[in-house]
Amino acid sequence: MIGRNDPCWCGSGQKYKKCHMMADLKSHIERPTRRTPRLVKDAAEIEGMRRAGEANGRLMDFIRPMVRPGVATAEIDRVVHAYTVEHGWVPACLGYRKFPRSCCISVNDVVCHGIPSDTTVLREGDIVNVDLTTIVDGFYGDSSETFMLGGVAADARHLVEVAARAMIKGIAAVAPGQPLAAVAHAIDPFVHSEGCSVVQQYTGHGIGRRFHEHFTVYHHETNENEQIVLQPGMTFTVEPMVNRGDYRVVTDRDDGWTVRTRDGSLSAQFEHTVLVTEKGVDVLTLTPSQKAAGTILQVDGLKL
Repeated sequence: MIGRNDPCWCGSGQKYKKCHMMADLKSHIERPTRRTPRLVKDAAEIEGMRRAGEANGRLMDFIRPMVRPGVATAEIDRVVHAYTVEHGWVPACLGYRKFPRSCCISVNDVVCHGIPSDTTVLREGDIVNVDLTTIVDGFYGDSSETFMLGGVAADARHLVEVAARAMIKGIAAVAPGQPLAAVAHAIDPFVHSEGCSVVQQYTGHGIGRRFHEHFTVYHHETNENEQIVLQPGMTFTVEPMVNRGDYRVVTDRDDGWTVRTRDGSLSAQFEHTVLVTEKGVDVLTLTPSQKAAGTILQVDGLKL
């Protein structure tokens, strides 16, 4: 269970006790069957998660060619929105806690929650994270990728590859009977060995019929997840945010959303929604091209 002093499941960056704790306690008392998600999903719910994950992967495949120099991030967002609604799905980000766009696009030193804009035009050498979340028949699929635009600097390429490998290592640690903390144990030492840092303020999360369900997935070393034992039927995100410099971040005071590295260093992230199975783990948000290639990620020719 999420603790009082843990980061809130909603991703606000506040402690749970100062954010959603009272509302969750009230909903548990008043509407336990409607508002309190189960940690372990049944067969029908798992099928719903598969549909949502596949849809999110198809969307990522569709917009991938658009992430290139000269394109405004708002134009990518408009395509994300149009593709989503044309398929009868719902863009989860739009209106979530008043977020104004249908996806998050974070460039260079922006860690997460970048707001697509007509004035933010992608350039050669940028690294760009696109974070997509899609609701299909009431279930959420959530994934993100960091793209390298053209000839990026060597330190930027290294960072992106470390972030990709960190997510893969975290996913590989998922297995029934293991503590949820195994994810962080796989990610944090590796990232530090590569001279980078893991953002601590933002984490992975349970996911299902709600965007953020009731356990936090830490990517940095902590004892908080040791008591949560992974069971078949659990679904959650693995999404380490990796900084080239210090792990600390700041939130833009004007828009209340855009999160940047405190020291101005680059940041990269990859994310998938995963399902704990009887034998290990199933990645629900793989794109069709990744499934065909037999890879979880392909980063400028680096197959993982």
